[in-house]
Amino acid sequence: MTMPQDKQTLLGILKAQPVMPVVAVNSAAEAVDLSRALASGGLKAIEITLRTPAALDAIRAVAADVPEIVCGAGTILTPKQFDEAEAAGAKFIVSPGATMEVLDAAKGSPAPLLPGAATPSELMAMIEEGYEVLKFFPAEQLGGVPYLKALAPVFQAISFCPTGGVSMANVRDYLALPNVVCVGGSWVAPKDVVTAGRFDEITRLAAEAAALAA
Repeated sequence: MTMPQDKQTLLGILKAQPVMPVVAVNSAAEAVDLSRALASGGLKAIEITLRTPAALDAIRAVAADVPEIVCGAGTILTPKQFDEAEAAGAKFIVSPGATMEVLDAAKGSPAPLLPGAATPSELMAMIEEGYEVLKFFPAEQLGGVPYLKALAPVFQAISFCPTGGVSMANVRDYLALPNVVCVGGSWVAPKDVVTAGRFDEITRLAAEAAALAA
């Protein structure tokens, strides 16, 4: 077995809020403003995805300038991206899947890895490697709430962060599942709202999402 996942650190981040904002940003300045708006609404962790050229600079800026935010990096596909995100200051790392190379890159890192897995064989492989907190992506396309319900009695040690197709319309169904620790969502930071600089609206959406914990 490889060095296991830092489960307690990761759960501490994920359990702190019911919704993890999953965002793609166009600039470091935009990421800082967005992070502050989300924190003002009660969402104090954010996953900045490596889907734009600005992502690493954005992680650096948020890590340096928004201390109230726990900034993570998402869409990590390679060991190189893992190392770059960690060096930029990411406090946790999220991957849509899992390869042995990415798991090896995570060994000994202070930034815990949330790898993706979905099929029974993938879940068994993750357990073998010491991982029990996993991303489930793309959640709705893979079967959503009924699929996760079916997995729960078999994989009792596994907790999920479902992402992909989760919205205010179905988020309560996900959060009601015993094997869901939180969800990932982009609806709290709609791209057009962020681009327009309507950060008061982001704060409102974040507060609505944070209230789901009540």
